[in-house]
Amino acid sequence: MTTPTLTRWRLILGGKDDGTQVSLQGDQLKMDQTLEALYDGDRKGGLASSSPKVSRWLGDIRAYFPQTVVKIMQKDAIERLNLRSLLFEKEMLASLEPDVHLVATLLSLRGAIPDKTKDTARMVVKKLVDQLIAKLEGATQQAIRGALSRSISIRNPRHNEIDWNKTILKNLKNYQSAYKTIIPEVRYGFGRKRKNLKEIVLCIDQSGSMGASVVYSAIFGAVMASMPAISTRMVVFDTGVVDLTDELTDPVELLFGIQLGGGTDIDKALGYCQGVMPRPTDTIFVLVTDLFEGGNPDSMLKRIAQMVASGIQLIVLLALNDEGAPSFDHKNAQIISNMGVPVFACTPDLFPEMMAVAINKQDISYWSASKGLVLQS
Repeated sequence: MTTPTLTRWRLILGGKDDGTQVSLQGDQLKMDQTLEALYDGDRKGGLASSSPKVSRWLGDIRAYFPQTVVKIMQKDAIERLNLRSLLFEKEMLASLEPDVHLVATLLSLRGAIPDKTKDTARMVVKKLVDQLIAKLEGATQQAIRGALSRSISIRNPRHNEIDWNKTILKNLKNYQSAYKTIIPEVRYGFGRKRKNLKEIVLCIDQSGSMGASVVYSAIFGAVMASMPAISTRMVVFDTGVVDLTDELTDPVELLFGIQLGGGTDIDKALGYCQGVMPRPTDTIFVLVTDLFEGGNPDSMLKRIAQMVASGIQLIVLLALNDEGAPSFDHKNAQIISNMGVPVFACTPDLFPEMMAVAINKQDISYWSASKGLVLQS
């Protein structure tokens, strides 16, 4: 076994009778000390008593580990060492690397954040929002615009709706040399482009377990709201229902309008959404929830059946996050799936493609299965 491999095992196992007989020095020793402070059970909570210690530790993990690992270690530190109170310290919060889980934690603590830290918290949230929009906006807009163009393409349109380039290309075989012209056997166009061709409603469970899903949903909602060819509405719920559609132009304000935590009343949220979907057959309704219903389960299932019967295209996402392995109510998920409603967890990178499939009214269940996003029984 090579020395680098033994060194890795030494860092993983912690050096207590681990059998590697590896002695660490320099940066490797410092890496080991940062890992020990967080993951050594005998020292659990050892950082929590001293803000300077935590500040140095945060600096060390940024120096010795890649950004993806830094985010994981920050998340573990907040959970394992109970460092949430340090998020209320301006200097400490500013030194953290923004990620989805950190922002979700901030949102869950929103009401307790002191005034002196609120601007810094907003700065952290904005930094993550900017990163996610830069990553997801282009793919989302491209997928949806392409799907909209395909969904409204028609043959033999009116004169002012003709796509001349496509019409000429498709009819080149009908060129008449005697007349030096093309006889357009079939004309192609884009039909009457309504301003709001599709209604998209995102209905998001903001209970504590859905933190990352809420953050990603807000970003996608803001991106879709910037596209004039669709009408996007965003509704969040716990035991109450809040319509945040007016905040979609500012995703930072949108996120600060969310209060993670509390119970879950899916039935109440569905009841509200039924009243704001005037064109059922042109509506895509995305319900993001783990389906643990604290309200009336029978009424919830009845409302979902009513939506399906009315022609609403309904999709249930058990999670919209990078993990892809959510905890959810299996009984409710199976009943809803048996109604013909697609029920699965989706990763953010696949969400734009999923929306394109939905806009084209293709089989979402077939698509999700082809991506391995099947409902786990």
